[in-house]
Amino acid sequence: MVSTPSSAFPPAGGPEPEADRITLGPADAAQRLVLLHGWGADADDLLDLAELLVDPPVSVVALRAPEPHPYGAGRQWYDLQPIDWEQLPAARRALRERLEGLGASVPLQRTVLLGFSQGGAMALDAGSALPLAGLVACSSYPHPDWQPRPPLCPVLLSHGEQDPVVPFEASRELQRRLAEAGQAAQLLAFPGGHTIDAGALPAIRQFVQACLGAADPAA
Repeated sequence: MVSTPSSAFPPAGGPEPEADRITLGPADAAQRLVLLHGWGADADDLLDLAELLVDPPVSVVALRAPEPHPYGAGRQWYDLQPIDWEQLPAARRALRERLEGLGASVPLQRTVLLGFSQGGAMALDAGSALPLAGLVACSSYPHPDWQPRPPLCPVLLSHGEQDPVVPFEASRELQRRLAEAGQAAQLLAFPGGHTIDAGALPAIRQFVQACLGAADPAA
């Protein structure tokens, strides 16, 4: 992913003791960025993005997928090899409940949800039904039964044009379904593979900051 020093973004009192998440930033934050990792990774996989996308006053919560990865270390939101879509309704419901629980400390209207790969698919599926400030899906894909319904929050997509894991056209399909639901989504295309491209980070930061700024009553 992206390697950066962490001194500017210390954990809030150390890593949060819950096994299902890692929390950075102040406990009394008014805004939040939630991160959903991809298949086979873990909660810490996207933490380097924290200081690249938001400022220290913003809470960052990296959620851990509930299921163990079948091939060693890491976690998964549902089985992908082979794909078991029957697990999806329960996975969607569980994630939505976790996000709603986070909304008790920082309102969802002041929360941006970002996911990578399988985490991006889950972010769009569970998050599009919630009153979030914004959604970011990187190198992601639509679930077969996902049909977004308005009203929808702002959405940003990014995807490598040579992605060998999730085809670039998957994000085109996400963009199409969102447009049909009345939400235009920008797609940041880059020449590369299955990753969050460093060249796309300034645009992702700008999007996240705009969403949080629009959701801030003091802005």
